[in-house]
Amino acid sequence: MGETGGAAQEDGAGGGDGAVLRCRGAVVAEWNSGAGVEPHLSPRPYLHPVRTLDGTVVTEIHPEDHRHHLGVGVAIPDVDGSSFWGGTTFVRDRGPVLLDDHGRQEHLGWGPAEGSGLVEHLSWTGRDGAELLTEVRETAAWEVDAHTWALDLRTRLHAGERDLEINSPATKGRPGAGYGGYFWRAPKHAEPPRVLGPGAEGEEALHGSRAPWLALLGTAGTGARWTLVFAAAGGLADPWFVRAAEYPGVGGSLAWRHPLRMAARSAVERRVVTLVADGHPDPGELPGLVSSARARLGAPEPERFTSGG
Repeated sequence: MGETGGAAQEDGAGGGDGAVLRCRGAVVAEWNSGAGVEPHLSPRPYLHPVRTLDGTVVTEIHPEDHRHHLGVGVAIPDVDGSSFWGGTTFVRDRGPVLLDDHGRQEHLGWGPAEGSGLVEHLSWTGRDGAELLTEVRETAAWEVDAHTWALDLRTRLHAGERDLEINSPATKGRPGAGYGGYFWRAPKHAEPPRVLGPGAEGEEALHGSRAPWLALLGTAGTGARWTLVFAAAGGLADPWFVRAAEYPGVGGSLAWRHPLRMAARSAVERRVVTLVADGHPDPGELPGLVSSARARLGAPEPERFTSGG
């Protein structure tokens, strides 16, 4: 596997807020507090830029098509009526509407990390200023091979003293729009990225599936090729939300078809490992890369590829 990489909090990290992730001595991801994000975009911490080992940027923020997309992070469209996704809110029988319903994620501080990585404590404050959730978010970077590193992101969301309900546009009547949770916005290039999964190819085949992994293979305007391989590594694997033709983005879906209800003082935990590679590996190599990452974490292989969530 090679070296584990590392994390640091330092000044002047390329316009970020000081915290970075390193691999093989290079800064591969920069943390931003999100404090300067406009209120209607649901301010929140995020990682950007995220780079391959050769320096190709594989994240995007504030793109023209979706100004509220912010690199890599955790975003949910509806937590008890407050949007932590940003932009418009889907309203049944009306469609997307810009509402005054935006919450924000506040960075509270850093916690001690086991080994390399960052441990961040956050407060999710709703539209009325009340705290709805607290979160512990752990991120780490480690080397996979000479061309690939892994971004390990684990989130634990904790409810407070009352029950909560998590929704998505899909639970409100927009089919296929069950997004919410982990989300990675990749750069948009002239050609959409190729979408691959185990025994499947294409956005339609992987969107809504519980595939054990899926990959985006893109080519930047400079000609630099990059690959992102996403694999759920926690106890639960949500359906994948996948976009390629309209814009390149991949995320989990906490509320794919039905609301996710959290009892008071309960917690929801998810973990996704994303392999970040230069070039386009042979598709036959991707399962081995994912298996190696899972083995490092001690995470079991998912039992099957179930289409449709």
